[in-house]
Amino acid sequence: MLRYSYVNDKLADRRTTFEMLFKNGADPWEFETSEYEREKRAATIAALGGRRFAHMLEIGCATGMLTSQLATRCDRLTAIDISLNALRTARERLGDRSHVRFLAGEVPRDWPAARFDAVILSEVLYFLSRDETAEVARLAHGCLKPGGAVLLVNWTGENDCTINGDEASLLFTASTAWTIENQSMAPNYRIDLLTK
Repeated sequence: MLRYSYVNDKLADRRTTFEMLFKNGADPWEFETSEYEREKRAATIAALGGRRFAHMLEIGCATGMLTSQLATRCDRLTAIDISLNALRTARERLGDRSHVRFLAGEVPRDWPAARFDAVILSEVLYFLSRDETAEVARLAHGCLKPGGAVLLVNWTGENDCTINGDEASLLFTASTAWTIENQSMAPNYRIDLLTK
């Protein structure tokens, strides 16, 4: 099965494409209705174990479906996305959560200037170029507090991006000094839990 991204790794094209994909509250990857998405979100939360985090960063929050579950596991959550349309939906979804802050931007260029004890990158790395993926790995490593963790979730099926999910995960992991705490492989995605 081929999972189309509809984007390439050029920043201007990505921004325009994601705005169109999320226009008028659209759900282009069926976050709300897909069994794959529901199962993957449950596995993502389970991969965090029983930990509660002080300040979590979610890269590529889209419409906030995963964000709403992450928000129950932390005292503060910063969520960033390239699409203003997606952020509008996410803000509506989590409007009552005062500890969640949404930012418009794209990594690595717009990496938030803060310290975190968890960074979540769910199905975003393969939208980036190889150089951007390596830079995101370095930024994530640099912003983590001692004992902090990074959780990578990547689609491993065929896609139309520059790199696939397995390559993105391996490139991220090799780009700086990570310890692999846990890896799990599902039929169409992988989850990697990393620490400094």
